[in-house]
Amino acid sequence: MKKKDFDRNFLSVILIANLLGIIPLIFRKPPIKDWLLVYIYNAATNGIVDKILTTYKVVEYPSRFLPKLFRTHILFDYLIYPTFTVLYNQMTIKDKPFAIIYKLILITFPAFLVELWAVKKTNLIKWNKGWKWYHTFGGVIIKSLITRSFIGAVKIIDSKQQRSIKK
Repeated sequence: MKKKDFDRNFLSVILIANLLGIIPLIFRKPPIKDWLLVYIYNAATNGIVDKILTTYKVVEYPSRFLPKLFRTHILFDYLIYPTFTVLYNQMTIKDKPFAIIYKLILITFPAFLVELWAVKKTNLIKWNKGWKWYHTFGGVIIKSLITRSFIGAVKIIDSKQQRSIKK
C-alpha cells in the first residue's frame, strides 16, 4: 500500500471511530450543555491556534481532509481533540487539582505517542522551525488545562446564578 493511501485510510478510520464515539460520550453524563460548551470552545480555539501555526509554517499537514479548502488538520482540530477534551472533562469534573493534572498527563501521553509515530512514519504531520515533541505535548497539556478551567469557571458562575434565582 502506498504511503498516501495509508495516510488517507488512517484518517478515515480515525474519523469513523471518532464519530461513533462522540454521540454516546456527549450524552453519557449530564449536563449536556456543559459538554457541548467544552466541545465548541475547544474546537474554536483549536482552529485559531492551528491557523496561526500553519500560517507561519511551524506545523504542516501534507496529508489531510479537504486539502484544497483547509491548510489545518480539521479532523484533529474540530473532531478528535474536542472529543478527547469532553472525555477528559467528564473524567475530572469532581476532581481536585492534583488529580486533574495527573489524569490529563495519563490520557494525553498515548495520544502524544500516536502523533509522534505520525510525524516519523507518515505524511500526516510535519514539524518545522524548531518545533519539537515537547512543544506539542506541553501545548496540549496547557490548552486542556485552560479548557478545564474555563468549564470550571462556567460551572461556578452557573451555580451562583442558580442559587440567586432560588432566593
